[in-house]
Amino acid sequence: MTTSEVDRDSVFSGTFIGGVWAPVAPGRGQLVRDPADGSVIGEIGDTSVVECLAAVEAASGALPAWAATTPRERAGVLRRAFDLMQRERDVIARLIVRENGKLLADALGEVDYAAEFFQWFAEEAVRVGGDFRLAPNADKRIVVTSQPIGVAVLITPWNFPAAMATRKIGPALAAGCAVVLKPAGETPLTAAYLVDLLTRAGVPDGVVNLVTPAEPGPAVSAMLHHRLVRKLSFTGSTEVGRLLLHEAADQVISCSMELGGNAPFLVLADADIEDAVEGAMVAKMRNGGAACTAANRFYVHRSIAEEFTRLLTDRMEELVAGRGDDPHSGVGAMVSDAERDKIADLVDLAIDEGAVALSGGRRPDGAGAFYPPTVLTGVRHGDSITRREIFGPVVAIAVFDTEDEVIDWANDTDMGLIAYVYSADQARAMRIAARLESGMVAINRGVASEPAAPFGGMKQSGLGREGGHVGIEEFLETKYLAIPV
Repeated sequence: MTTSEVDRDSVFSGTFIGGVWAPVAPGRGQLVRDPADGSVIGEIGDTSVVECLAAVEAASGALPAWAATTPRERAGVLRRAFDLMQRERDVIARLIVRENGKLLADALGEVDYAAEFFQWFAEEAVRVGGDFRLAPNADKRIVVTSQPIGVAVLITPWNFPAAMATRKIGPALAAGCAVVLKPAGETPLTAAYLVDLLTRAGVPDGVVNLVTPAEPGPAVSAMLHHRLVRKLSFTGSTEVGRLLLHEAADQVISCSMELGGNAPFLVLADADIEDAVEGAMVAKMRNGGAACTAANRFYVHRSIAEEFTRLLTDRMEELVAGRGDDPHSGVGAMVSDAERDKIADLVDLAIDEGAVALSGGRRPDGAGAFYPPTVLTGVRHGDSITRREIFGPVVAIAVFDTEDEVIDWANDTDMGLIAYVYSADQARAMRIAARLESGMVAINRGVASEPAAPFGGMKQSGLGREGGHVGIEEFLETKYLAIPV
């Protein structure tokens, strides 16, 4: 019987250690709710600190045999996982909608994106390189090879519960590592589904483990202080990332950190306005704005600001907030009431500081963690809303006059994940991109994420890269062999 044919809530507890699903202990269940109406859709267990450490031990026990498999064998497992995700695409997407709240179209896109990481790293597993050369003084041969870094703790956020898991699991397994996955408490069911899918794809017991502690702080700290953990890969807020870096320092654990963003969206005077509006809708409204890559600050040249704002406002007003599985919805629910309230508070503060809401801008009444698509104008660079990550369906527009001015504004942040530039002159756009302090720049397009490209940021937006050819290197140790001539 496949996962799609069973009642998943009665099968998966959220704790999977050494190939065994643990039952939910009486009184220790955590309810998982649909943010669109608050209804309970499942229950997972509260993985104890002792169980989390057992998951580390299980991963360590499974590591030698998995690391000893051939790259072709590991690639085969990942390819089967990719095939299963394609086959069960609709089931996974609808599960994401129920626990995350996003639109079904966004969820389907996420599943496709997530599956591609299994396919990409299936291909990369067999392409890990090395080096062989004569030393300059000719007294030895220099041979450089790689080996799995070891047990990896993977921590993923709620906004892309499938893609953020596969973006870490894919390269870790391809490299020969064993892992402990800790998903966000809001969206654990998708993670449980993926872990089951990986076992059906042929991942041996203990190679992938899943823990869902109700209080993640002590549990993660305990794992990061276990002598067998050699890697931490985290996606989440910069604030939490800083804390984890401190925790990881005690055992000198290798860290990959994909942290927050504050993406500027630059619309130059020569931009195609309609094209820029289309790009803005994608950059802002993909995933309801709940993405670290979402456009956060819109800087539009004064000469075109009025027309750009009018066209974008018209498009935003066409979107209706509603259930993610309702075909009439243009934006789904935020993941929780608390996340919705953060957005509402930030918009209220922007209005207090002088911004004007041309659409939306008010917390709706009724059930569900919904926030209306909102356009704010009259924003000034330096206002609170340009300093904080919005993580919701809110466009904040500021007007600029010169190229140097807007580049200074774009770089005036501790974050540097992604930026967007719209200009009819591609050479000019590339020149500006070179001056932006950002790990990624999308030129005349509203999305840049791609499994075959390195994903990551500068400054306090993170350390390391995911995806691309370098993604697998985050889970490898370099070893040098000195061989007599």
